[in-house]
Amino acid sequence: MSNVLSGLNPSGVFHFFEEICGIPHGSGNVKAISDYCVAFAKERDLEVYQDEVYNVIIKKPASPGMETAPGVILQGHLDMVCEKNADVDFDFEKDGLRLAVDGDDIHAQGTTLGGDDGIAVAMGLAILDDDSIPHPPLEVLFTTEEETGMDGAQNLDCSKLNAQYMINIDSEEEGVITAGCAGGLKSHAVIPAQWMEYSGTEYAVEISGLLGGHSGTEIHLGRANANKLMGRLLFALSKDVEFALVHIQGGAKDNAIARDAKAVVVIPQDQCHKAEEIVNACAADFQNEYRACDPKVTVSFSKKETYKGRALTFSSAQKVIYLLLNTPYGVQSMSAELPGLVESSLNLGVVTMDQDSVTLTWAVRSSVSSRKWLINDQLMYMTEMLGGTYTYGGDYPAWAYRSKSLLRDLAVDTYEEMFGKKPQVCTIHAGLECGLFAEKMPQEDMISIGPDIKDIHTPGERLSISSTKRTFDYVCRMLKSFGRLSQ
Repeated sequence: MSNVLSGLNPSGVFHFFEEICGIPHGSGNVKAISDYCVAFAKERDLEVYQDEVYNVIIKKPASPGMETAPGVILQGHLDMVCEKNADVDFDFEKDGLRLAVDGDDIHAQGTTLGGDDGIAVAMGLAILDDDSIPHPPLEVLFTTEEETGMDGAQNLDCSKLNAQYMINIDSEEEGVITAGCAGGLKSHAVIPAQWMEYSGTEYAVEISGLLGGHSGTEIHLGRANANKLMGRLLFALSKDVEFALVHIQGGAKDNAIARDAKAVVVIPQDQCHKAEEIVNACAADFQNEYRACDPKVTVSFSKKETYKGRALTFSSAQKVIYLLLNTPYGVQSMSAELPGLVESSLNLGVVTMDQDSVTLTWAVRSSVSSRKWLINDQLMYMTEMLGGTYTYGGDYPAWAYRSKSLLRDLAVDTYEEMFGKKPQVCTIHAGLECGLFAEKMPQEDMISIGPDIKDIHTPGERLSISSTKRTFDYVCRMLKSFGRLSQ
């Protein structure tokens, strides 16, 4: 194991974070990291529970003198989003992350870092490992598959948990106490592929250089979505050029704003010059429209060899282009109750193609259930009108703001004592597992906090070292403060 983070403070947190980063733990590949947590608990004679979907609960009795304090759950998730730059040779199934320190930031070279939510796991393990940290009866909960539908939380047997307070460490801004979140779902539109023989000049179209980002917390920033831009470009091309679509793909995760998209088109020889003019005009439009929020958007249109072979029929291609162009994207409504809060949105995160079909995948979010289902119905209606098949899954509820919360009050008071200023209390547009826990355990009093993490779900992800220390100290102080409360 490398020691890139040795010498950083708090040492326990960064020790466990580096160990975690050495274990591949992308969504769908969490057994190894789950087993690591179980082994950690057994080595310390702590009570541990692991279920069939690899959720882990580790329990530690209260510190001396805090036996009568109410119990607390510390919670985070084990899986991470796996994104990498196109030119990086890296296998998320086998390789440990290549960590680097740059000033106050930790990042992974060319890939996502998994600070979302590896830092919660590291903090939980560090607290369990250190007997000098005062705490009430403690239950540390690590869930799985949070990034792909919250399946771990969905399948968790909550009867294994006893505490009525939960500190979720899955937020990315220090000094912010989250007390509510949006609900959401993942949906898929499948358009059948019909084929024809076609010949002409082959062109590779690529849209790249976009910032991307989290499809919940950064959807309001107006960043471009490569899949949507590809729809615009192909539609603009179709108005004046009779091209055939051979292949299309874009994005990597439904909950990440698509940073790149690619297509292969075949154009009659006598229309190539016109096609190049249209693509150049689209590129200029994109660069102008996104000059402030996505300034590095790039469109390439590369002429290849003469092509003779299979392509989508014009009808099939137009159905795909229609969905790419016309399905809604981005912010759909803003909260009338909480100014500045996105109420509902959707993100066309992934487009894939095989010999049978073209599939479009969205992440839909809303803090108002009826608006979530309205967006779902819009996507379903458009897909089925085109003869496609529409499905959805991974439905998770919103976490409603509680007017009264002893935990929130304790968190605010503790923050003011430590830092001499009030924290921000808010609800967010991203989905948190707290929504599922609130549905399963309606008595649970919850907050979500976390250190500063920038550009999550992208290879530009950065975790602040100093913010991690302050946040860890804050969590430890809150645990000690539970001594003020009585059961």
